[in-house]
Amino acid sequence: MLPFFEQDHLLLRARAREWVEKKLFPSLERSSAGDRRAIRLAKELGSEGFLKYTVPQDFGGLRSKIQARDLCILREELARGDALADTMFAMQALGGYPIVLAGNETQKQQFLPAIARGDCIAAFAITEPDAGSDVTSLQTSALRRGKEFCLGGTKRFISNAGIANSYVVFASTEPEKKGTGITAFVLEGDTPGLLVKERTELLSTHPMGVVEFENCVVSEDSRLGAEGQGLAIAFATLDLLRCTVGAAAVGLAQRALEEAIRYSQTRRQFGRPIAEFQATKFKLAEMATELEAAKLLVYQAAWVTDCGGVEVKQQTSMAKYYATEAAQRIVDQALQIHGGSGLVAGSIMERLYRDVRALRIYEGTTEIQKLIIARRLLNKA
Repeated sequence: MLPFFEQDHLLLRARAREWVEKKLFPSLERSSAGDRRAIRLAKELGSEGFLKYTVPQDFGGLRSKIQARDLCILREELARGDALADTMFAMQALGGYPIVLAGNETQKQQFLPAIARGDCIAAFAITEPDAGSDVTSLQTSALRRGKEFCLGGTKRFISNAGIANSYVVFASTEPEKKGTGITAFVLEGDTPGLLVKERTELLSTHPMGVVEFENCVVSEDSRLGAEGQGLAIAFATLDLLRCTVGAAAVGLAQRALEEAIRYSQTRRQFGRPIAEFQATKFKLAEMATELEAAKLLVYQAAWVTDCGGVEVKQQTSMAKYYATEAAQRIVDQALQIHGGSGLVAGSIMERLYRDVRALRIYEGTTEIQKLIIARRLLNKA
C-alpha cells in the first residue's frame, strides 16, 4: 500500500486504529440505536481531531485541501470498529464539503469550524420519494421572493435528520431547466419551516428520517454558490466521497475476516479446529484475496482523486462498486464460518451482516457505478 500513501497517512492510520480498538472494540453498546450516542460519537471524533480532516486548514482543519486518502483511512478504521462511528464521520464530510466548495466566507466561518469540532452535526438533503438515482427529477422547490427563497417539498432517507444542526439542501429554483435549475442552500437545523416528519428505522443503526419544508423562508445569504449550480456542487461532493464508501466496506470486510479467522481456530468439530478443514481454508483464502483487491482499488482511487487524475470518476466508481460488493461476499462467508453463532442477535457477525448491506445502495448504487464505468469506456472508444 506504500505507493499510495505518505508517512503522515501511515501515522494517521496507526493513531486511528489504536483509538478504535481502545474506544470501540470493547463496547457492545454499538449494537443499539440512539440519537444521544450518535451525537456523542461526533463529539468524540471531534475532540480526537479526526473531524479536522473533513475541513480545510483555514477553518479548523489540518491540511490546506481535504484529501480523499485521509478520509478513506479514517472511514476504513472507524467502520472496522463501529459502523455508526463511520457514519457520523462520513456525514460531517458529506454535509461540510458543499460549504467548502461553494460557501462564502461568512458561511464557512459559521459552519466549518463547528463541524470540525463535532459541535455542528451536518446533513446532506438531496434524496426525495421520487428522486433517488435520478436526482435531476427532484421536486423540492425554492421560489424566489425578492431577496428571499421559499422552500417547499419533501426529502427522504436523510442521514442525521432530527439531530443535525446544519442541512445542505438541494432545491429547484427553475423547474423548467431540470438539472441546470437546481440550487444548493445551507440551513440551520432550527430554521422555521424545516420539519422532521418521520424517523426511519433501518436494518443497521443509522440516524435517518424524512424532512419536509413547509413555507420555509430563507434569505439569499443561505444560498451556496450561484443559482443553478446545485447539481454541480452535489456531484463534486459525491465524487470526493465515492471512494470513501469503498473504504468503509473494506473496514467492515477486514473485521469480518479477522473474526472468521479467530473463530475458525477456536471452534472445534470432529475433534479438531474447523480452520484445519480444507473447506474453511478455501473460504479464508477467497475472502483475503477479495479484500486485498478491494483495498488496492480503493487506495488507487483515493490517490488519483488527490492527484487530480483524468480518470477520477471511473476509478472511484470501480472502487465503490467492487469494494462494496466484495465486502458483502466476505461478510457472508465469515458468517457461514460462524454457523449458527453468527445469527445470534447482538453478535459481531450479526451486526456486520446488517451494517454492510447499505453500502451497495447509498451515494450511487452498484448499478449506477456500472453505468458510469461503461459510459467512460464507451466515450473513450
